[in-house]
Amino acid sequence: MATSSNDSNGLAEKRTDWAEDRTVQATERTYAGWLRTAFAAIGIGLGFRALFGEFDPPWLAKAIATVFILIGGIVAWSAQRNACRTLSRLNTHDVDAPATLHMRWLSYTVTAFAVILVGALWLLRKSVAL
Repeated sequence: MATSSNDSNGLAEKRTDWAEDRTVQATERTYAGWLRTAFAAIGIGLGFRALFGEFDPPWLAKAIATVFILIGGIVAWSAQRNACRTLSRLNTHDVDAPATLHMRWLSYTVTAFAVILVGALWLLRKSVAL
């Protein structure tokens, strides 16, 4: 009877380990989804500026595009913060954990380039044909 109890406890622990592994993988997928959302927001901002560049007043299209681009940067930064915080509390057993350093650098890069893009959006002037 003791052997059956030990087998049952071992199986329960294994299932708990697998559940933790699934949570690690779900966190990685969620991070990827939020990063896609960040890129979509940046793309919407660029698209808005490209399609409605002749708005009156002219700064309005830039302002709306700026909001979307900055939201994309904030989403990228927030995604890595939440994913890294979750992954720090979990241990992997049968899967490889994602590298949080890579997540951080990718998100920091997206955020930095979103800010640079906003600066370029406001500094670039429309070229005048001679």
